[in-house]
Amino acid sequence: MALTDAPLFTDVDPGPDGGRAVWADTSDGKRIRLGIWTKGTDRGTVLLFPGRTEYIEKYGPAAADFAARGLSTIAIDWRGQGLADRLLDDPLTGHVDLFSDYQKDVAALMRAVRELNLPRPYFLVAHSMGGCIGLRAVIEGIGVQAAAFTGPMWGIHIAPHMRLPAKIITNLLPRIHQGHRLPPGTKRDPYVLTDPFEDNVLTTDAEMFEMMQLQVQAHPDLQLGGPSVIWLREALAETRHLAGRAAPNMPCLTFVGTNERIVDVPRIRARMEHWKGGALRMIEGAEHEVLMELPSIRTPIFDEISALFLDTTTG
Repeated sequence: MALTDAPLFTDVDPGPDGGRAVWADTSDGKRIRLGIWTKGTDRGTVLLFPGRTEYIEKYGPAAADFAARGLSTIAIDWRGQGLADRLLDDPLTGHVDLFSDYQKDVAALMRAVRELNLPRPYFLVAHSMGGCIGLRAVIEGIGVQAAAFTGPMWGIHIAPHMRLPAKIITNLLPRIHQGHRLPPGTKRDPYVLTDPFEDNVLTTDAEMFEMMQLQVQAHPDLQLGGPSVIWLREALAETRHLAGRAAPNMPCLTFVGTNERIVDVPRIRARMEHWKGGALRMIEGAEHEVLMELPSIRTPIFDEISALFLDTTTG
């Protein structure tokens, strides 16, 4: 697979020195972008799966935290977001044709990891939608020694009175060729540009929230708003499917904020109760993005994830 240089924006929270990005092609002809930070690290590589709406630059600070602990990082722009190929005429609507298509992006990442000869062993850190993609990947045998999930989308938090309307909308609109539209209650513009920091659902760290705002303001091509009806249909189907599959026998930590309001926490609890070698950590006072919380919250999380990963290399 030919990897070619891609842009990596380093003007806002650039991450550790020596970062770079490359383009990679998927088996179905989509172009995705990979961010790589390896300088001075040789204890293994974190495969970082971001959530919906996210992009590799957002994880520069996380890459710096892992680099400080001796771990390289490679992060991915999923199809339909970041600088990867957008899939609709309206680039601000998040979309995927089939949720399984994301596994083609995973496969392209793994080919790149081998071509780039990134430090072994490999570990998975997966957030939100990336946690859903990552769960299928580990079930199906992605070559990682351990995994950590943060606010994983193993179910979507939908108010009880909205569950039936969501089912009707996601089944009806695609049939009348309107599946590209936004579901009711979602917005076309990025959340961090339309909602204030006060009582936001992402983080209690004002500096991290401002970083998210500054990155997408400085680089509008990174912006993404609400999901399409088809994305929602596919995500609901994928999470239902995965709920019926057994977890792999793999060391695993999952972190969820006690103020989580985006993903389905009971689904996460149910999964982790049956994950052999897994543990659930409820993070007091944290919102959805625990890796971008206040330093007093996120630093112990990076410590525990890195300790788990490095213990697997020496145990």
